[in-house]
Amino acid sequence: MLLRVLLYKFVRGGAVVRQHLLLSLLLSLISLETQAQIHTMTHNDSSATSRTYHLNPVVVTGSGHHQRLKSTATPVHVLSAQEIREQGITNFGDALTRMLPQVSMAPNSMGSFLRLNGLGNKYILILINGQKLSGDISNNVDLSRINMSRVKRIEILDGAASSLYGSDAIGGVINIITDQPTNSICSVTNATTASGHGVLAESVNLDISQKGFGSYTSFTHDRADSYQNNDLEYKKGSDTETQQTIAPLFTGYRSNVVSQTFTYAPNQHLALHADLDYSHKITDRPNTRDDITGGTDYEMRYKGFRYDVGGIYKFTAKNSLQASFTVDRFRYGKEYDVETKTYAIGDYVQSKKQRSMEAELKAILGLVDHGTTIFGADWRQDRLTATSGDIHQRAYTIAAYAQHDQQFLRTLTATLGLRYTSHETFGSQFTPKFVLMAASGDFRFRATYSAGFRAPGLDEIYYRYFSVNRGKPQIIFGNQDLQAERSHYVSLNAEYRSDAVAVSLTGFLNRINDMVVRQDIPVDDSSLGRLRQEFPEMTDDQGSKLERYSRYQNSDMGDVKGVQVNVSANLFKGFNLSANYAYTYARTKSDGEWTVMERSIRHAATVAANWHHSWSRYALHVNLNGKLQSKTYYTSYEDAPGFGLWNLHTRHTFVLHRSSSVLEPTLGIDNLFNRVDRRIDSTNRKYALYSPGRMLVVGLKIRFKQ
Repeated sequence: MLLRVLLYKFVRGGAVVRQHLLLSLLLSLISLETQAQIHTMTHNDSSATSRTYHLNPVVVTGSGHHQRLKSTATPVHVLSAQEIREQGITNFGDALTRMLPQVSMAPNSMGSFLRLNGLGNKYILILINGQKLSGDISNNVDLSRINMSRVKRIEILDGAASSLYGSDAIGGVINIITDQPTNSICSVTNATTASGHGVLAESVNLDISQKGFGSYTSFTHDRADSYQNNDLEYKKGSDTETQQTIAPLFTGYRSNVVSQTFTYAPNQHLALHADLDYSHKITDRPNTRDDITGGTDYEMRYKGFRYDVGGIYKFTAKNSLQASFTVDRFRYGKEYDVETKTYAIGDYVQSKKQRSMEAELKAILGLVDHGTTIFGADWRQDRLTATSGDIHQRAYTIAAYAQHDQQFLRTLTATLGLRYTSHETFGSQFTPKFVLMAASGDFRFRATYSAGFRAPGLDEIYYRYFSVNRGKPQIIFGNQDLQAERSHYVSLNAEYRSDAVAVSLTGFLNRINDMVVRQDIPVDDSSLGRLRQEFPEMTDDQGSKLERYSRYQNSDMGDVKGVQVNVSANLFKGFNLSANYAYTYARTKSDGEWTVMERSIRHAATVAANWHHSWSRYALHVNLNGKLQSKTYYTSYEDAPGFGLWNLHTRHTFVLHRSSSVLEPTLGIDNLFNRVDRRIDSTNRKYALYSPGRMLVVGLKIRFKQ
């Protein structure tokens, strides 16, 4: 009864959220009643038992094969599904930014601008089970395509990793490992979470596993309303005179993801899989109005379809052969909800369509004692059709790589890797990697060198982009003379890891040569004439407002130095404390002058304290977590001030009588101290804190299995 009252009070201001939440509750309770009649009682469900955080999990991203975190020579950060759940996190962006201090994110209608150790989206390779997640919006990968209800763990590898993963892995690799449970014949899970400003996350999973066959079906729905923290903006050309606006700080959206996975393992040697994912997302912004600024004529609509087939054959416990083939299609464009001179309501204008195909063959072999050898080959083709940028291009890449891990003298482990890549446009690239680890009891000392490269994207090479936003034209040109970006990454790491305590200290340097940047070029009478010939659709009025245009070019270099400290401890039974700190000094050099890297953050820390206890069929989990961050640097805008955000989340697990069902209501508060950036919007201002303030968060999860 108390939960029902809280839910009613919480959602009374939002009819759509209330309808979704109540429908979810009703369906869950009906299903639960049915299951209670046909299932028998389970006494040992892991959700209601006391447990501690596992400080030495299995990882795969750093070395390319499964190892315990303590044994891998390449340092890897791991975010487990348990930790994510304990902090009340339901989306991928929050998982990274709340739990890793070296990650920041800026949401907008063109996707979430993600940064890792000072470097932006295009330098970060995002993988799902080792396969690249393709499709981007202005170099921002659409993170809403990631199904968080299936995440088993997220592994983050800092620095260049091109020896295993090829292009784009200059700043780091984020690998999402998904989970398909096999400990039950059939299980159904429904989870709903809601908070203020129309935020709703709902997922339904149906898992069937029997006699080597598995079917795993998932549907997720996420939504949020647009909001402002200040409804004023400075008038153009003034730093004192203001006017009202409806332009949102945070852009609302509606997102749906449908996933289907089939697995088949007829024996202990062979395992096959087929994955399909379909995603649809549309923004929800205020419409254009004559009486106030800040509205838009259209919404951005995104669609993605991804499928992956593959398998693994294990000859022995140490020798296996893996193969996969992945196709990823992604498109986005403008769907008009305001009638204009050119478009009617409902018209759709495609901006970009992308398709990638990738095939990989990899052998993991135990050729010598205490050693693991990997041989692999990879083929990839990328295709881009950009109507607004006048691009119809494709490019292929062929690569071969080898890596060997070897333990010797009992205390030393070395990793040596090399990748050869042949890119259709940028020729051949060699990217080596060398890691040395010394072990003594629970202590580990690691030294790493790795090279990286990034082939410029098809848009950066071939763009011929003309667009008009609120009457002001924007022009961007690609550059077919660009050079591939190259990087050199070195790090030193010292670690102590036992069953109760894990402490890690890492220092690193990442230097990138020939960084691809967008150069702004002032418009004079001569260049304006050439631009009008290039884009005859540009009117005289639009041309008079054109102050500059952009062109992609190679700058001199980027330089990122940093220190990371990570501590996690199971202090006593049922209580875990973790703290992480990152110092990052990121700069770029162009024309002989060093400047701070755009959107970089010098100091950041995350803290989490979790306590849990169980009484028979009931378990209580309480989690307090915080993110503290210094100011965010901008080169052409006012720096955004630092902030500290704290969140409190509780989860209550009930194993129901005479059934194997589990009921988990959750209750929490985001932004406990109501930290909000209410500065007035202006043309020279950017933000780092996007929270609308303190919000109550409620949820309900029901799981039953046979």
